Amino acid sequence: MKNFVYNTPTKVVFGKGVEEEVGRLVREFGGHKVLLHYGGGSVERSGLLGRIRKALEKEGVSRVELGGVVPNPRLSLIREGIELGRREGVDFVLAVGGGSVIDSSKAIGYGLADGGDVWDFYERKRKASTCAPIGAVLTIAAAGSEMSSSCVITNEEGWIKRGYTSELSRPRFAVMNPELTLTLPAYQTASGCVDILMHTMERYFYHSGGMELTDGIAEALLRTVMKNALVLRDDPACYEARAEVMWASSLSHNGLTGCGTDGGDWASHKMEHELSGLFDVAHGAGLSAIWGSWARYVYRNAPARFARFAQKVMGVSGGGTHEEMAEKGIEAMENFFRAIHMPTSLAELGVHPTEAQIRDMAEKCIRGVGGPVGVVRPLEVEDIMEIYKKAQ
Repeated sequence: MKNFVYNTPTKVVFGKGVEEEVGRLVREFGGHKVLLHYGGGSVERSGLLGRIRKALEKEGVSRVELGGVVPNPRLSLIREGIELGRREGVDFVLAVGGGSVIDSSKAIGYGLADGGDVWDFYERKRKASTCAPIGAVLTIAAAGSEMSSSCVITNEEGWIKRGYTSELSRPRFAVMNPELTLTLPAYQTASGCVDILMHTMERYFYHSGGMELTDGIAEALLRTVMKNALVLRDDPACYEARAEVMWASSLSHNGLTGCGTDGGDWASHKMEHELSGLFDVAHGAGLSAIWGSWARYVYRNAPARFARFAQKVMGVSGGGTHEEMAEKGIEAMENFFRAIHMPTSLAELGVHPTEAQIRDMAEKCIRGVGGPVGVVRPLEVEDIMEIYKKAQ
């Protein structure tokens, strides 16, 4: 077991109608003037933004607004938000949306409080020393950004997607009403479920350390998400399933399922970041498209771990070597992805990269982390290229 620090300062307010408490929560955490940050027109059409505005007005919290966040949030809008926030004297950033909106809000928070060019943090040129306080009203269960210390943004100059992690950016509060996810399209719901699964699976496939309790929590979370993803495929209006998945999205990425480990592998995520940075695909769908190829490339370096995954998570029974069980588990997970209509190859994702694009993604992946990617089998450029090719 590795030493660890588990820090979960985010206050969670969960259940029906809890968005009405936003104004009180902003006040509780010292906010007086809010940058209200969101994505497209759905939050306006649904009436959610109207309820948020009223909740803020009720508590005497003033606001400025910036919409327009898109999936794989753009650096240009973040810079616009930083400039707006500085000009208007904003002291709190309130994200209303999913992971892209929350990640964009975190980046704005860094820029508001820390000065300089915010992209420097994502390029590992300097470390943040402070961040404006963030609050989140979650509308999509997927990224887990509402309780995490990380955020991922995309620089349109070169279409480079990079993440930055710091405890400074954990939201002060997360307002989570599963009702707000009831109208999500089936593809977005399924893609979100894959992202939740992968946040735990990346941690589950570690190289060293580990605790039986942490493994058990991770395995239960994975089984719960898979069960409820199938429920939502057939009954999108099931509140109980929406609630299970929404809570899992937070627990999958707040550090709980990595306690006592070396942190996990994360190669699939890093490779997908380059994929979605270049081709602008949905993050969860990109993960399902490449995970099987990654797993088959590396499982012989940790056959017992993959065999446990097959048995404890995928329910594979019977005998066989660790390698045989691992292969059955990988196949079972890909079958699950297909069952919720997620792609298991780049072709199914609608992406057909050229040889030059594959090399470009692989090289950017290595540059993004400053060396080999992953811990189960540390991957160099040629390894990553091979996985992309096998995923085609």
